Amino acid sequence: MAVRKRDARRGHSRRRCTAGAVLAALLLAPGCSAPGNTETGITAQEVGAALDRRAAALMAHDTGAYLAELDPRATSFRAAQRTELHNLADVPLESWAYQVKDVTDEGADRATAEVELRYRIKGYDKAPMSSSRTVELVRRGEGRPWYIAADRAADGSPGQLWQQGDVEVVRGTHSLVLGVGRPTAELRGIAATADRAVPAVTGSWPEPWAERVVVLVPESVEDMAGLLDSPVSSYRGIAAVTTGEVGGSGRAPADRVIVNPQAYGLLGDFGQRVVLTHETTHVATRAHTSAATPVWLSEGFADRVAYRQESRTAAEVAPELAEAVRRGELPAHLPTDEDFGFGEDAGRLSRAYEGGWLACELIARDWGDEELIAFYRAVGSRSERDGAVEQAMHTVLGTTPQDFTARWREYLRDRLG
Repeated sequence: MAVRKRDARRGHSRRRCTAGAVLAALLLAPGCSAPGNTETGITAQEVGAALDRRAAALMAHDTGAYLAELDPRATSFRAAQRTELHNLADVPLESWAYQVKDVTDEGADRATAEVELRYRIKGYDKAPMSSSRTVELVRRGEGRPWYIAADRAADGSPGQLWQQGDVEVVRGTHSLVLGVGRPTAELRGIAATADRAVPAVTGSWPEPWAERVVVLVPESVEDMAGLLDSPVSSYRGIAAVTTGEVGGSGRAPADRVIVNPQAYGLLGDFGQRVVLTHETTHVATRAHTSAATPVWLSEGFADRVAYRQESRTAAEVAPELAEAVRRGELPAHLPTDEDFGFGEDAGRLSRAYEGGWLACELIARDWGDEELIAFYRAVGSRSERDGAVEQAMHTVLGTTPQDFTARWREYLRDRLG
């Protein structure tokens, strides 16, 4: 399931699809392109310098230098930061940097800065993840350096895994699993399933992609919701989501698959394979998914890849839609984006996924797998939804939405009736 900022179901990507993610990044020079207010007691350059020293200390695993940038009087904050630094110790970071966005003078040698944290995991992230942060600074005496007194997620920005506990790292052949509070054997099992998913996706998606995936496994669904900055109710029963920025720019930022350990753990081997293959498909297709891509296409394609190597009938894969068709309740149109929302009607959500899967199955049957991929790319190459699907259906499939919908409805009767 992709989170657009995207959501999630048995495994879907939230078009943040956090899913979450972000820009380029090297360790920025102090104040680089950052705003400053020379009328205040602190400049953006001074904030940037303090944050750069902090970032360098973190990358060097230098606890003393890291704590030296923190307010000596902020006892609780210093203790929490020491713990976070310990929690991050095993994470293979390639870079960690800050960019100052804005600085506000609070008076009395106090200031607040809005900054963006950008970090990359070595060997996995071609572009950095980002997190908007609010940093408070204080100066203890005239001429003394500015200290960091607080650092928290900005409004509307999710928390980070290492803030939830000590991060355990499990390396697979094609995967990196980062877990907190979960048994090592469970994390290894997830890595093994993700390792199987990656080549399955590569075999179905010919476009170049990283062919590796980072999976986050928090301790609980409550912690999962914290990593997505969303209500817990949105993810109960959802096995996994994928976070990342859509855009079709060809330079996709880092993605993360986030697992709900309770829901994922209730699945058998088949269900777990489907979930992680579905989510990995979102990672692979991210660069060719844009605001123009309807959810039925992105989720339907991910399900097609996930079920392709499994021996299941259409009625077994699409039980809710099969039951509706047998009752004579044939859908009048393809699933809308709203049909994929997480509300009270779980049946509606299931039918949306099943309908999207069968739409992609239909394209593969009547036009071929290459045309299905070409159609996906053509839609995602547009930046806006208006006319994108219609144009791609015309140029790639030689049909119209009206004709395709009629074919799809007949296809549902044939396979599910």
